[in-house]
Order: sequence, then structure tokens, then C-alpha cells
Amino acid sequence: MLKSINIENYAIINSLQIDFDKGLSIITGETGAGKSILLGALSLALGQRAETNVIKNPDKNCVIEAAFQLDEKRFKSVFEDNDAEFDKYSVFRRIINSNGKSRAFINDIPVSVSQLKNIGEQLVDIHSQHQNLLLSNTTFQMEIVDTTAKNKEILQGYQSAFTAYKDVEKQLSELKIQAEQAKNEYDYLSFQNEQFLSAKLQATEQEDLENELNQITHAEEIKTAYTNVLSALANDETSINTLLRESIAIMKKIEKLSKHAENFIARMESCRIELRDVADEMDRQNENIIFDSERQQFIENRLNVIYDLQQKHRVSTIAELLSIHENVQQKLAVIENFDNSLEELEKEKTKRFDIMKSCAEKLTQSRKKVVADIEKHVVQMLQSLGIPNAMLNISFTENETFGLHGKDCVAFLFSANREIAPQEISKVASGGEISRLMLSLKSLVIENGMFPTIIFDEIDTGISGDVADKTGEIINNLAKNSQIINITHLPQIASKGNNHYFVYKEENADTTTTNIRLLTPDERIMEIAKMLSGSDITKAAINNAKELLKKQ
Repeated sequence: MLKSINIENYAIINSLQIDFDKGLSIITGETGAGKSILLGALSLALGQRAETNVIKNPDKNCVIEAAFQLDEKRFKSVFEDNDAEFDKYSVFRRIINSNGKSRAFINDIPVSVSQLKNIGEQLVDIHSQHQNLLLSNTTFQMEIVDTTAKNKEILQGYQSAFTAYKDVEKQLSELKIQAEQAKNEYDYLSFQNEQFLSAKLQATEQEDLENELNQITHAEEIKTAYTNVLSALANDETSINTLLRESIAIMKKIEKLSKHAENFIARMESCRIELRDVADEMDRQNENIIFDSERQQFIENRLNVIYDLQQKHRVSTIAELLSIHENVQQKLAVIENFDNSLEELEKEKTKRFDIMKSCAEKLTQSRKKVVADIEKHVVQMLQSLGIPNAMLNISFTENETFGLHGKDCVAFLFSANREIAPQEISKVASGGEISRLMLSLKSLVIENGMFPTIIFDEIDTGISGDVADKTGEIINNLAKNSQIINITHLPQIASKGNNHYFVYKEENADTTTTNIRLLTPDERIMEIAKMLSGSDITKAAINNAKELLKKQ
């Protein structure tokens, strides 16, 4: 349950702390005193959106803390599911600066606002006046049915199956689109593949062919150069080779006379041998150089094939062409495997659909089991709240498609008069009837222990007199199952609380601030008397207040 709220620098609140206890706590005060501001602050502490205009003094941070005493067995897993540290006494803190940026903490450990919100939504149910509009909302009506049926695990199981089915359905749809697109390019890819296959590209052939073509094209020029060099090296009496032999012979004559001669002889002999090898190899190359027009034509044709492919694919090397060919083959393999993939996904989709359908049927069965109990409970409570001819019919229809909450479509049909058949709530219910109907439905949530703390912000709108008194009794009884904090303007309801808090404004020349205090028994009598008679409190009003408090 909620143990306390601590608010600093929020709206028209400077600093305020409220301690709460179990049972029914009543909050009263004049209109505009700031009762709704308290709910706004609590909502921020539980992860609602923050705005900069909530800060009273822009030079300071706004800090809001909400402390809870929690049952470990029930809530530890909730914290763990949201990666938060659980403590039996847990403190939620929200800090907002003047730029609108906020930080969130649970038990002094930083968390995201979404973590704060996900956990907070399971700790407190805040019913503000605008929530009466939810009464006609089919999702809200379905939540009432699921809460009464205790469908949490069944619904989670269905939603997991629904998500899995939608994922496979999306994959299948995307794959079909890919397959259709792929089929359009299959012929083109096949043509490309055939071109590459017929080309039979080799990694190094382009360089080899270009060199060979260059040699054939310039065969005469090369052969002339080789012939001239060979002549200079070894082919006549004045060749380099002849001159070297003669030079060696001359040096040998002085070999014994000069210590350097032997070294010169060895070096010149080495040069002679190297030049002879060069001449022999050049001679062989020269013999191999012939102009072959057929070979030239073959090489030119082969290079044209390579160049055409390179130009088509905007690359400059065979290595890049081979990489493109590999990519083309991979795409073709994927396309050729689409049928198998589609077939597998179709099977998976059918499997997921059957699981989802089975879960949805369990959900429908569980819901339908509690319909009669909900109708009976609400009608009995409405009758006790002054609508003797109340009727509530819950109809189930089946949607054409599955949704996040199954395939069911639920509709709450209401009538307060025997002569009028039940219709949509928004069409036939008055403001007071909507308040009583909402209280009746909320009581189902409370009795099923869905929330440890329930906050009613004037759920009693549109009622008075004996109905208000009966409403107070019902709320008081509900507070035996959950902690209830009730903001009210009705003395009949205010008198039913275990604790009574009074919200008030303090004004001075510069500022207006909101405060709250727990009323003493005597102050409580005077507050209820004031609610009965206005600012001019009469003795009769005081006596009436005492009587109301005795009924508690």
C-alpha cells in the first residue's frame, strides 16, 4: 500500500508530506484548493509525463517521492520483470529540473521513466473524473471482464502467441514481396550468370593476355632490337663477348706481376659468363617471337569479352568480375530457394495460427464464464445505489480477425428503466448513473485484488442523499480489501473514512501555496458540518456531522 507522498517545489506546493494508512482515507477541501494537484504529483512519481510548468520555483528542482509497503510474494517478480531492485519498503522518486528533464529512481537506484511507469501502473489505480468516459470504451470493458476472470496468465499466453503469429505473418509477407521482386530479376540474373559462365574467367589471364598481345603487335620491333643486341654481344669479331675474352687474355699475362690482376680476371670472367647467358636466353626469345595473326585475333577477341564485362559492370579487374559473379550466383540460389522458404514459413504460420486460435478459445471460454457473475454483481450494487430497475447485459461477438485481446468483441449494454431495453452506456446513462456504474465495476477490480491502492477522485459525481450514504458504505467495505484514498465533496462519503485529510490554500502577498493536514476528531466534525451547511456552520449541521460519524 501507499505509505507516504513527499512533494517539493511542485505547482503551488512548496513542501508537503502526507502519511497514509490502510483502509479508507478521505481527502476534502474547497474547489481549487489543490486536491487534484496531489494526484498529479503522485502520477509523476509513478512515471507519467513531466512538464516544466509543474515547477514552482525555477531555481530549484521539483522532487516527488512515493513510498510503498509491498508484499514480496506478489510484487517481487513485477520488479524483476522490469529490471528493478525490489524492497518491501520501496521508494519511487522523480526529479524534474527547470529544462523539463527528469530523472527517476526506485530505491535510490536510477531507472528509466518507462520502468517507473510499468511498475507504478500495477501498484496504484487512479480513477479521475475523466475516466468515467472510459466506461463506453470496449477495451476498458474487456479489461473488467479479464480482471474478474483472473485472465492475466491466459491473456499473456494468448498475446505471446498472437505476437509470434504476427511476426511470422510479417516475415511471410515480406518474403512474398521479395520473391515477387526477385522473380522479376531472375531472368536478368540468369543471363548475367550465363555470360560469366561462358566467359570462363581466370584470375590472372587479363595481364598475361595483354602482355602477349603487346608482344605480338610489336613483334618486328622487338625482333630487330634482339638481333641488334645479340650482334653486339656475341655475333662478330668486335662483339662484347670477343672483347672480354681478349681482355681476360691480356690480364692473364700480367697475373704474376700485379696482385690485382687475378681479381679483375675473375670479375671479367663473371661478366662474360653472365653476358653469354643473356645472349643465349635472348636468342631463344628471339626465335620464339613470330607474328601470329590468328593468335593475335584470338587474344583480341578474348580481351574484348573481358573488357565488355568490365565496362558493363563498371569495374576494372577480373577479381571484381569474379566477385560480382559470385554475388549473382548467391542471388540466384536465394531466388531458387524462395519456394522452399515460403513453404516452410506457410507451415510455421499455420502452426502459430493454431496455437493462437487455441489460446484465444481458452480466453473466450474463461471470459464467458464470468459474464453472468459480473451482470449480477453490478445489477445488485446498482440496485443498492438507488437504481432499482438497473439492467446490465454483456454481449459477446466475434471479430473477423484476431487482435491483441483475442477475437472477442465485448459490449456493456445498460438500462436504468424497465421500459427501455439495454443500450450502449453512452446513449442512455446519466452522469449520476455513470458514476454508480463505474463504482460497481471498479468494485470488481478491488475485490479481485488487482491493485493494493485505489484512488477515487470524485467518483461520486452526480449523486447525493441516501445514495451518497450508501456509496460511502460500499467504498468503506471495499477498503477492507485494498487501501482506498477517496477525494470527495460529499459529507456522507467523507464521514466513512478511517482517516480524514484536509487540503487548503495559504495566501500571502507574494504567493499561494497548497497544504494538507490530517484532521483531529473535532476538526473532522467541523469539516463535515461545513460540507453540510456551507461556511456558516450551524449547530444542526454539527449534530448531523456527529451522527454521520457514528454510522462509520
